[in-house]
Amino acid sequence: MTVLILTCEEDVTADMVVVHLNATGVPVVRVDPADLTGGVSLSGEYVHGRFRGHLSAGGRLVSIGGLRSVWVRRPGVPAARAAQPSAWLTEEATQALYGMLRGSDARWMNHPDAARRARHKPWQLRLAQRCGLPVPATLITTFPRAAREFAERYPELVVKPVSGAHPQDPPRAVPTSRVAPDTDFSAVAFGPTLLQRRITKRADIRLTVVGERMLAARKATAEDADPDDVDVRFAAPGSPWLPAEVPPRIAPGVLAYLSEAELAYGAFDFAEDADGTWWFLECNQSGQFGFVEVETGQPIARTIAEWLARPVPVQPSHVNGRHTKVR
Repeated sequence: MTVLILTCEEDVTADMVVVHLNATGVPVVRVDPADLTGGVSLSGEYVHGRFRGHLSAGGRLVSIGGLRSVWVRRPGVPAARAAQPSAWLTEEATQALYGMLRGSDARWMNHPDAARRARHKPWQLRLAQRCGLPVPATLITTFPRAAREFAERYPELVVKPVSGAHPQDPPRAVPTSRVAPDTDFSAVAFGPTLLQRRITKRADIRLTVVGERMLAARKATAEDADPDDVDVRFAAPGSPWLPAEVPPRIAPGVLAYLSEAELAYGAFDFAEDADGTWWFLECNQSGQFGFVEVETGQPIARTIAEWLARPVPVQPSHVNGRHTKVR
């Protein structure tokens, strides 16, 4: 049976997993939905109560019924590179592709429905709290007065986008920034703003979870670090990422989070304070892991490949269904 990887053409991180799948002889096909109606074709037939579906890509014909797993890594917008792209064609291609794939018994990393829900930051924070993970005091508001009152209660704040998206094309990452003490919050009225108590951190934590296997990495904060450099992605180069142990208090909460979210993969970001407490910041359901593997040597790509290569379960997991535990 075949592993299907849905990702964009530029995703070199996916190549790391493909190498391991090839080395173990597991058939793998990589497809960018953006190539639909061009380099990628699909067909599905519903006759006499049976479904027969196929995907064609790179000269290979793959049976949808013969998929053991689908890795929704970072796929392009369906039919975006068609000869005559349009919003209508994208919707048609999306319905056809993902609708057919939903009809397979393949294991998902991650199921599109679960992944879409898991992107919502407010939902993440509430779920993390419910699973027992420490969450910094957070306010999402369009009321300037609420923002001012929150700043009075928590003088040390950071501001970050609710969605993580950037208004420009191509999109860019939006850094988490420190809020100045004399900030005028009147502009909050023009769009939802996420304010969060700033954790004075001694380290950043990236916890990559595949199924039930946890691979944690820690990047210590330099003693002379600029207090305004709150976003590790944009901070000056410092100490490397190193392997770390997951605290006993955190491990069950993380597994409960993934189970409730119905995710097989999650990249968790935590801030470690002076007492060693890991404060939950977010969970990216398709977060990057290549940089962590390169610096720490942790076998993240191999772990993902092993998960994808497992046989199809007798009772596959279903989003919002009874069988929700993803191993």
